[in-house]
Amino acid sequence: MTRFAMLAALALLTACTARTPVASMRLGESPAMAGGTFSAPGAVSVAVDVREINGRTGICGVWSESDTVSALVKGRSRNVLGPSAVMLGQEAVVSGLFFLRKVPARPAASYGGIEADCVVTDRAWSAADAAKPVRVHMPRQVVYQDIDEQGIFQVVFRPGGPSAHADDPKPWD
Repeated sequence: MTRFAMLAALALLTACTARTPVASMRLGESPAMAGGTFSAPGAVSVAVDVREINGRTGICGVWSESDTVSALVKGRSRNVLGPSAVMLGQEAVVSGLFFLRKVPARPAASYGGIEADCVVTDRAWSAADAAKPVRVHMPRQVVYQDIDEQGIFQVVFRPGGPSAHADDPKPWD
């Protein structure tokens, strides 16, 4: 096996490593919020906190999907968490947010104080981290695609939210 192939296989294995929650804690009163809508009915919201856990950088969070999610998206909306990342300042501290706990959709202002699943990264925590802004990056992505003789039909996740609850403002409002 060539050196390049070995490095590519190692990179793929590392990228696919699933993060398992190691703790559960309540989110702070003002967690970082993100989300978006689908080009078919439905939306996703994410709420996260970044905090010190045993001297390391910990990420705690939840996600929810709207009650009106399309049948084309149902069961696939969680997939938007895979390429998503939590940013602390300008640094991505964790990507692949499948560890987040799913909770019922609620208005964006109501995520503070709810029980969330947490992971601990290898990154050491510093006192300066507490003052850095936390942001969730959720890229635009295709979540469903059907190709037939009439053409291509796609359902796309469009970042811009949180939007899972009916009371949340939508990008088109």
